[in-house]
Amino acid sequence: MQGIVIITMPFFMDTDQELKTSEYLKGIVSNLPEKPGIYQYLNAEGTIIYVGKAKNLKRRVNSYFSKEHQPGKTRVLVSKIADIRYIVVNSEEDALLLENNLIKKYKPRYNVLLKDDKTYPSICVQNEYFPRVFKTRRIIRNGSSYYGPYSHAPSMHAVLDLIKHLYPLRTCNLNLSPENIRAGKFNVCLESVSYTHLTLPTTERV
Repeated sequence: MQGIVIITMPFFMDTDQELKTSEYLKGIVSNLPEKPGIYQYLNAEGTIIYVGKAKNLKRRVNSYFSKEHQPGKTRVLVSKIADIRYIVVNSEEDALLLENNLIKKYKPRYNVLLKDDKTYPSICVQNEYFPRVFKTRRIIRNGSSYYGPYSHAPSMHAVLDLIKHLYPLRTCNLNLSPENIRAGKFNVCLESVSYTHLTLPTTERV
């Protein structure tokens, strides 16, 4: 393994502390497993400042310390790393999902790609009388059911296509309440269902 170089800003820590941190991090990196997982970089205060995923933890983390970085975000990030934590998972897909969840939980300062709304999509079954089923990147606590997140978009679309094939889905945003269904206050907006599918169950008819 190549020698590890810790890029530091001189005014953040004195030389002795810098050397101790460098040796400490070098020891962690040298003992990382060559397995998929996620890694967390912490600053001197113990705050998580970056979360990343890796197919090979040892190779990925070592890449941060084994070369000089151009001035910019990565160089500043490396200069602030005081500790490293990691979690081994079974597959690269598991690493993707765990990375996403941890970024959403901790909101690390130096993460960019998965911040805000740039997260993996889920399938939402809307909490309503005649529920809509659709993909979403926003989780709204309104009683709806969510399935995911999906790191592999084609898999999610395959599930949606299967649901669409097995069940009648509507595409409108109308308020299809039992009262409105009885009163006929809407235009039918189902993709492959006749009006009879919207009639109330026998137990709810008046």
